[in-house]
Amino acid sequence: MIKISDFSYDLPQSKIAQYPLKNRDESKLLLFKSGKISHKTFNKISEELSKDSLLISNNTKVIPARLIFEKSTGAHIEIFLLDPIFPSTEVVKAMEARRKATWKCMIGNLKRWKDGQVLLMKTEELEIRAELRDRVLRHVELTWQPADKMAVDVIHEIGKIPIPPYMNRDATDEDKDSYQTVYAKNDGAVAAPTAGLHFTNSVLNSLDENNIKREFVTLHIGAGTFQPVKEEGDVTKHNMHAEQFVVKKRVLEQLLEFEGNVTVVGTTSMRTLESCFWLGNQAFNNVFNGFVSKLEPYECSNPISYKESFRALIDFLDKNQLEELHACTEIMIVPGYDFKVCDHLVTNFHQPESTLMLLVAAFVGENWKSIYEYALKNDFRFLSYGDSSLLSKGA
Repeated sequence: MIKISDFSYDLPQSKIAQYPLKNRDESKLLLFKSGKISHKTFNKISEELSKDSLLISNNTKVIPARLIFEKSTGAHIEIFLLDPIFPSTEVVKAMEARRKATWKCMIGNLKRWKDGQVLLMKTEELEIRAELRDRVLRHVELTWQPADKMAVDVIHEIGKIPIPPYMNRDATDEDKDSYQTVYAKNDGAVAAPTAGLHFTNSVLNSLDENNIKREFVTLHIGAGTFQPVKEEGDVTKHNMHAEQFVVKKRVLEQLLEFEGNVTVVGTTSMRTLESCFWLGNQAFNNVFNGFVSKLEPYECSNPISYKESFRALIDFLDKNQLEELHACTEIMIVPGYDFKVCDHLVTNFHQPESTLMLLVAAFVGENWKSIYEYALKNDFRFLSYGDSSLLSKGA
């Protein structure tokens, strides 16, 4: 019975970074290794990774998911895209939709949007209509002309970047670039994998020069990442929002054969790889369903080995003639979790009493308190646009 109040700390508003640094790789990098804490600048991270490291990052791309329509009365209706419903619930396919699409949304000023009322937005090249299809479920149908444009292009043309709510400001034109990793590729997230925001092409080149192997996974981060944990008596009752992810078979093959240290960039990359282990466990036992429930790791009394899991997962893909694993996870990583894949974690400094705070505490144990105390005393910047850390497991 884990109490969320045990994972709180005093975070002054002044410590929350409202804007990114001009040079993103000049952020601070806290180092936690063998129980010792120090720091340097992020652009030196290649010096801290051993030659036998495999660095895995999340290459999801943030979509400008805030669509703001203006009624003839002047009232604004904000539609925040959450999950695709039609023509596919799979993000990858939904991004390729043409002519129309239906999404589950958060809707600002919903009371001013009457049933049957069509909202209209026009640009020089587009005409977009929005109609409320289900008020209770918040399902919104979008239709557009020209009909041959893909949904992803429509969203990028009319939407606004959804920066985190705790910044308490409107997104700027600069956020379109700064709230995106330099290696962002696959559209679908509504929040950035912020641990990756510190990387620059220069840092990536230095990793390559040091022969650090690099690979990518894709997990499309949902708005649930900002949802606070309110269940004081038992954090496992917290509602974890399921998120879709994609991992190429060749990445799984590398993980199967790799003998060195696996370093993940961000909690989303960690959740993806740890979820892969549990999907391999499903495949091994012939109960594969492509979904990892939040408590699955804690309900499995006799998990198989790392190599057995990834071998079974690769065999499953081969049997089904697939080059990519498409799956969904709501895995909840809390203290007591037995990490199967990840040895080191690159991550920012997270909100108190959050699921991300629980994950960090699961990874480094009680050391999280001294790590965060050090960061606060040494003027580290916190949350999405804040500074970074490189953490070793346990210790």
